[in-house]
Amino acid sequence: MRFFLTLLIGIALGIAAVWYFNHNKNNSQFATAGQEIKSTAQNAGDALADKIRSWKLDRESITNELSRTGKVMREKADSAGKALKDATADARVTGAIKAKYVKDPELSAWDIHVSTTDGVVTLSGTVATPELIGKAMEEALDTDGAQQVISTLQVKPKSN
Repeated sequence: MRFFLTLLIGIALGIAAVWYFNHNKNNSQFATAGQEIKSTAQNAGDALADKIRSWKLDRESITNELSRTGKVMREKADSAGKALKDATADARVTGAIKAKYVKDPELSAWDIHVSTTDGVVTLSGTVATPELIGKAMEEALDTDGAQQVISTLQVKPKSN
């Protein structure tokens, strides 16, 4: 139950971030970060909806089971629960890193793509200097849940 509460709070935070970013449409950097957060929250929500469907917690299934057996019983498969937990943790890590990039004036959340799988964070895109690759990796590594950071960031100096 605590897991689902945490998941719902994460989705709510993602939606709040999307709302915030959508009200700052003048800055495309914020809009792109907002879209990534919205996508991550949507994926987590879809995973939760799939889990609820697989557990057959809809009204019809519960009513039928009650009439047949007099009780409702569901068993959680450990691997499915772990997969959902991992997907939610990865989405949280990705969102936290993107939020750090949005706040940092030297790093562009627009130019840096972040993806997380099983705690392994991959950064791709472009930055203005080699030092910014290090800074982007440092901020990613300093995020709870990030176990490893792989960067394929390329240096592309800003044109004046």
